[in-house]
Amino acid sequence: MRFCPKGILPAMITPLTKDYKVNIPALRKLVDFLIDGGVHGIFAIGTTGEFYALDNAEYQEILEVTIDQAKGRVPVYAGANAIGTRESIALAKIAEKAGVTALSALTPYFITINQNELYEHFAAIAASTSLPVTLYDNAPKTHLPLKPATVERLAKIPNIVGMKDSTGDLTNTADIINRTRGMEFSVMMGRDSLIHAGLAYGATGAVAATANVAPKLTSDIYNKYIAGDVAGSLEDQYKLLPLRIAFALGSFPTVIKESLELLGIEAGPCAAPTGPMTADEREQLKKILKEMKLIG
Repeated sequence: MRFCPKGILPAMITPLTKDYKVNIPALRKLVDFLIDGGVHGIFAIGTTGEFYALDNAEYQEILEVTIDQAKGRVPVYAGANAIGTRESIALAKIAEKAGVTALSALTPYFITINQNELYEHFAAIAASTSLPVTLYDNAPKTHLPLKPATVERLAKIPNIVGMKDSTGDLTNTADIINRTRGMEFSVMMGRDSLIHAGLAYGATGAVAATANVAPKLTSDIYNKYIAGDVAGSLEDQYKLLPLRIAFALGSFPTVIKESLELLGIEAGPCAAPTGPMTADEREQLKKILKEMKLIG
């Protein structure tokens, strides 16, 4: 049996101090907040975690602290995201040494390569580690899609166990799930507004940025669906939707960090050049959080 990514994994933010250093005490508190909220794992240093703004020493420290604070209560996944294959492999080795449960590897960005080159990229990362590897397609940001036929090829590699689909294209998700049925390959939704829909197609869960702010609500979409309460799962999906739509109020991921601050959870600023929300945007966000009963 291959490792099965499943449940709700918060795409965890990286708390920073005012001078843009990793805030270790805040990170420990955040890990506890998320696990206490009922999430099924922690997804560290992905897009929401601002992987692009961290050096390798910070990367290692964040993983070591996250694993130490999780204390085996849930699996810890780590992003190994870089433009080059060699750089991704270097991060994978750091993550494996730190003791993570599984890796996630994003398609390269900035460069334009073909699907066979993408296959070789992921195959090389998988060959460099004994850890389970999940693919990560975020074509809206990288502008480099990982096509379903390529995913099907990669799913045959023994330690490539799943993927996170952040395309927001449910047809794409369904095609991948259909192609990999019976292959012990798990598809996790990466678009928070489509968690329920993905589960209906056969996804095994989601990596959700909104779970930073509303871990219980997000987890209940999955928990209720698995328990057979399909109507309750859908209702919770609708309850979560305003928070996902609110991401457009500021530059990503500032809305998530400022939401946590409004909840009284230290998150700090985003790494430069991403700036804070305007006063008007913050008031709109506060109204949404109040209507969702996340703040008083």
